[in-house]
Amino acid sequence: MSSGKQFFVSSAYSSHNRVQLIRGGSEYFSLLLALIEKAQHSIHLQTYIFDEDETGKQVADALIKAAQKGVKVYLLLDGYASQDLSNEFIHQLKNSGVFFRWFEPIFRSPYFYFGRRLHHKLVVTDALHSLVGGVNISNRYNDMPGEKAWLDWALYSEGEVSAEIFNLCVDFWNKSGWGKKKNQVLNEGTVVKIHTDECLVRVRRNDWVRGKNQISRSYFEMFKKAESHITIMSSYFLPGRPFRKNMTNAVKRGVKIKVIAAGPSDVATAKHAERYLYRWMFKNNIELYEYQPNILHGKLSTYDSKFVTVGSYNVNNISAYASVELNLDVHNSSFAKQVEQTLEEIIAADCKLITEKEFELHNTFIKRVWQKFCYEMIRFVFYLFTFYFKQRN
Repeated sequence: MSSGKQFFVSSAYSSHNRVQLIRGGSEYFSLLLALIEKAQHSIHLQTYIFDEDETGKQVADALIKAAQKGVKVYLLLDGYASQDLSNEFIHQLKNSGVFFRWFEPIFRSPYFYFGRRLHHKLVVTDALHSLVGGVNISNRYNDMPGEKAWLDWALYSEGEVSAEIFNLCVDFWNKSGWGKKKNQVLNEGTVVKIHTDECLVRVRRNDWVRGKNQISRSYFEMFKKAESHITIMSSYFLPGRPFRKNMTNAVKRGVKIKVIAAGPSDVATAKHAERYLYRWMFKNNIELYEYQPNILHGKLSTYDSKFVTVGSYNVNNISAYASVELNLDVHNSSFAKQVEQTLEEIIAADCKLITEKEFELHNTFIKRVWQKFCYEMIRFVFYLFTFYFKQRN
């Protein structure tokens, strides 16, 4: 693949890639900082949350050092979730040579509608190395003294798929912001090396404003193609009707489905709403686990020891119909087996099996009423987030 300002993007799998599953916390941030330090030509970092805490300052310092060495550094943040950054922090980045931009500023974008957020989390350096997952730039996602990171994942990729992600970043950068900056064209002059490794990876996006629902389709494809087993790890697990119907159909075909949901949650109302759906899972013989050590934030699914999808996509209607999401699908038996083994180890060591008998025993009538109320309230909020777009289409 030759140098140039953009690379061809295809929804099909690319083959010349090397991948590795990265756990959030120190493993993720050590690799992120190493990629930034080693970058020679370009860095694109795009994320939902960028906090001005110890982790955020460490990443910002690394970006500044890279920019001062002559690396072109582009930082794109969601205009809602990262809005607490101080002007001093932003000015320091800009004055040091980092190109900084907000994604879809509220009320200034023709594509804005209530609920649309830049929810994906990625970094790509030199159009060759990339990290795509659910990890935000914040202490909560890092291992801090006396406190472990929330459980999360990212996929490290080397090769053709990183060139596609680079191209996607250029596109998002040029379509964000407003005024003259919006039409800036980037030309990194980057040369992409092709690996001989054979690993099928594809970029999947959800952004209903722009007609993208590829990640949702990946999940439906998983339910239709699975012959043996499926494991879904998802925070804020509130599948809509189409999702539940596909899960039910898979179970009827004899597919064994395991769901790893949050135990402790940072959003109590969402957790109560999730538990309202537990009865549906029991009814459909879906094996259910709750992760216990701390907050589960990861979004990772696999089936039949041959396929994995990982990224920012939560199994709920906000990710399906509102937020801008990015996942990577990997079709590789060796990698899928490694991921399945990792998930099984987490189930054995850190999860609690939730049975129907135990659940009913510990959930009184009052609790069930409250769970139903939270579920309906969350559904109403989802409706508000997505109503405007659906009306336009």
